[in-house]
Amino acid sequence: MIHDAMLWDRMEDGVVVCRLCAHRCVIKPGKQGVCAVRENRDGRLVTLVYGEVVAAHVDPIEKKPLYHFFPGSKAMSMATPGCNFRCGFCQNWQISQAPRRTAGGIAGEPAPPQAIVRAAVTEGCRSISYTYTEPTIFFEYAYDTARLAREAGLVNSFVTNGYMTAEALEAIQPTLDAANVDLKAFRDETYKKTCGARLEPVLDSIRRMKTLGIWVEVTTLVVPGLNDGPDELEAIARFIASVDPDIPWHISRFHPEFEYTQAPATPVSTLRAAAAAGHREGLRYVYVGNVPGESEDTRCRNCGTVLISRRGFTVVANVLDGSSCPKCGTVLAGRFS
Repeated sequence: MIHDAMLWDRMEDGVVVCRLCAHRCVIKPGKQGVCAVRENRDGRLVTLVYGEVVAAHVDPIEKKPLYHFFPGSKAMSMATPGCNFRCGFCQNWQISQAPRRTAGGIAGEPAPPQAIVRAAVTEGCRSISYTYTEPTIFFEYAYDTARLAREAGLVNSFVTNGYMTAEALEAIQPTLDAANVDLKAFRDETYKKTCGARLEPVLDSIRRMKTLGIWVEVTTLVVPGLNDGPDELEAIARFIASVDPDIPWHISRFHPEFEYTQAPATPVSTLRAAAAAGHREGLRYVYVGNVPGESEDTRCRNCGTVLISRRGFTVVANVLDGSSCPKCGTVLAGRFS
């Protein structure tokens, strides 16, 4: 559905500047931005994916992954086509890269914001998660849905690459409760070569989310030969700890996918070493994901008591007293019911 875009400026000769993500695309009439879903039509910027849903599922919130945000609850998860990155190892490339790979064709099932919220309430969800692709590129749709969700007593989360502008974050902040930010590497050259983007705007978003009071968790997909060096993983952990040591870090195992099939699956030993580095750098909550059998329990940072026990994406036990450890009273960082 064609819909007027937010966050853009008109320049001379019908050119517009998009202020939604850090690419800040300068778009001539008839052309699209990097995301391929925002287009200049006769001097005004429109979004091509408003209400165009390509994925909608009820997921456990742990699947986002968000471990300190209403654990054990259900999230209505939804996405439109498109992304402002072009990562060769994307796990959802069939929908994130669809607008580029289909010469601009936008495929999706029409679903207005009211329908998404109504489905979330009917399914007993605690939240709506804007995920699977990049929520920044369907900002207007997420913005309208999030406002209605709040009115219905729901909370909202982004699963994002973090490449939005300060203007976009400030606009969505009143209705955005949490975000899991994918910090893909800690070298600018990796971001440029692999994602077609830059590192610093992602770091800025993580800092700004924390300042704005949005609950933040960070995920790093550890890809052999790309970002798995011990120095780089330590640098990621050090950065997260510098923002807030209570930010959970999810270290995820890579499996060959899309255009990035030359690398093997990440050795479990690499993930365990990264987790150890995270703890050494002062992070209080580090989780290893995509590895069956690895512990993903949440423990009290003070006495070590298991507060939330998980098996895969399922919470099998939660002994929190509100948000506190029942043994020593230490408060667990996060958002809890």
